[in-house]
Amino acid sequence: MIVPISLLAELLQALPQLRAQIYFKSSMTALSHAMEDLVLAGSDDEPLVIASFQQERFYRHEAHRYRRIADHSSQVYVLSSPETEFKNSSEHHETVAFAPEDTLSKEWHLVVLGQHYSTCLICQEKIVPIDNQDDRDPLLIDQARRFEGIWTFDREVSCKAAELLLDKILKYRPELAEKIDRARTTYNLAKAPKKTRKSAASKAAKPDKSAAKDSKIPNPKLSDAFAERLVTYLQAGQHKLLKAYSAIAAQERKERLINLITTAMRQSLNPQEIVEVAVQELGTALSASRCLIYRCKAVDVSVKIDREFLRPGTTSMLDQTWQLQKNPIFRDAVTRQERVYIKDTAQDPLIVNTKSLEKTVKNWQIVSWLMVPVLYQGRVLGMMELHQCRSTLPWEEDELALVEAIATQLGAALIQAETYAHLEELNQQLEALDRTRSNLIAITGHELRTPLSTIQVCLESLNSEPDMPQELRKIMLETALGDAERMRKLVQDFLTLSHLESGRVKWNVESLTLQECVDLALSSVRSRGGLDRKLPQIIAEVSAELPLVQADGEWLVEVLSKLLDNACKFTTPQGSVTIKAQCSGSRMVEVLVADTGRGIEASSLKIVFDRFYQEEGALRRSAGGTGLGLAICKQIVAGWGGKIWADSAGKDRGSEFHFTIPIV
Repeated sequence: MIVPISLLAELLQALPQLRAQIYFKSSMTALSHAMEDLVLAGSDDEPLVIASFQQERFYRHEAHRYRRIADHSSQVYVLSSPETEFKNSSEHHETVAFAPEDTLSKEWHLVVLGQHYSTCLICQEKIVPIDNQDDRDPLLIDQARRFEGIWTFDREVSCKAAELLLDKILKYRPELAEKIDRARTTYNLAKAPKKTRKSAASKAAKPDKSAAKDSKIPNPKLSDAFAERLVTYLQAGQHKLLKAYSAIAAQERKERLINLITTAMRQSLNPQEIVEVAVQELGTALSASRCLIYRCKAVDVSVKIDREFLRPGTTSMLDQTWQLQKNPIFRDAVTRQERVYIKDTAQDPLIVNTKSLEKTVKNWQIVSWLMVPVLYQGRVLGMMELHQCRSTLPWEEDELALVEAIATQLGAALIQAETYAHLEELNQQLEALDRTRSNLIAITGHELRTPLSTIQVCLESLNSEPDMPQELRKIMLETALGDAERMRKLVQDFLTLSHLESGRVKWNVESLTLQECVDLALSSVRSRGGLDRKLPQIIAEVSAELPLVQADGEWLVEVLSKLLDNACKFTTPQGSVTIKAQCSGSRMVEVLVADTGRGIEASSLKIVFDRFYQEEGALRRSAGGTGLGLAICKQIVAGWGGKIWADSAGKDRGSEFHFTIPIV
């Protein structure tokens, strides 16, 4: 059988003059022990004791006391909701197991009713949220338990509470009817008309002085005053204890959050990941409506919001352009290099008198605004912003200090990430230099040693054999001259690239006709090709109607010559090379040099313009060359503000080289 009505509610309904109060768990434990000690002191014979525990586990802590209490009285009743072995029994005292669904499972009662004294504690647990409570701290949760109820020495109240509890016991254990009737008769609890019951209760509430004297019970008024002071002391102590626990929990949250940021900093050297962890954890810890953390410098005009913590129902600012220099709050935080906190934007004179700020506050519904700069050695690395969009409850000083501590940690994390990124970039540059050095040694060793060997052999032959036939002497001289020219070009390419990369080239920019430059380049390529090898078909499709271009003519012919020479070198005589040009937008002419040769692998398209690049490798080149031609072209095109890139469908499917030239 389930009793759905709270005993406290029944008592307050029966005695409307009563007013419930709030008691902490420690206060109730102390009061219960004091009431039980009255019985254990043996100051009265056969008192009625009724104790109602919420759960069996709470009773188990007090079981030994109630076995001792049972030695002083046969009228002892203990109620509890069973969890393991608790059941209806009469072994030491009467135990009553009620259903877990009964409202008694949420109540805590103790009634002690003697012939010359009475006291009762009738309470129901009250669930009250604790600010900043840490759910993982069971001690804090237990100390924060609160109960609403009545505690008194008033006999009328005690008798009524005993009567109601006995009714509940009878419903669960009807076999105790005879024993319960004896208790009602002994303590004048028999059901009677309301007036009679009130009269009896009033009479019982005023025990005669001689009886009190004989039983050596102190004056009830003095007992009341002492007990009230005791409860006040206990309550005050409990308040101080709860404040201490709250302070400890707040400090623990602060340390945990800082440790979390530090751990993220150690685990990741990616600034974006570090900022993401910080913005989410900080927004959660401070219950902010919106938390923003963005990278910026002190002189930045604006920034794009790319990280955000957001409470449900708050407008998102992701991908929004956030004005900085037009925001006096940002400028103030940067200038002072400390936090700026506006508790109420509706009352702050700076916002009220600044139309742009007033509009911003209205658009993003900002009620409270906190801005903390992320600094490292006086350098601004970014900014933390926290917005409250509904609540006007201000952040406490320890919460503001927490934000500043996180900002300090974040500044160190970002500097560490930047340092690592710079080291990575430096390592890549060192690796590139090392590759360049290796390629330089390999290429110069091949490109210089081979022609030198040929020249040496030719000259030694001419010197040692004066009777050599004239035709053979001519061949030897031509061979030596050809290899000498090859060496001259190699040295020239080295010097040219060195001048271009160092910025020592003087550009003679002029207005040019692209068709004339193409004709000069074709003439140069064909003249060299006729001597060295058979060239593929070269098709020129450059219109004379193209606008004039603005470049250095000598260098433009050099780029065209090298691209055409490169295309012919990797294309068989049966293939073709095409050069085209067209306007690209309103400011550039795009030139295309395409061939049907061996093509370029997709993985190599981005590195073909590197110095000494050779797709076949430095020591396995079938076409010869230094690998500096495309690097020189890249530097020249960049010199007049153009771009150069390569495309290819793959191996043996030809390649295309594009570059742009500014229009006059």
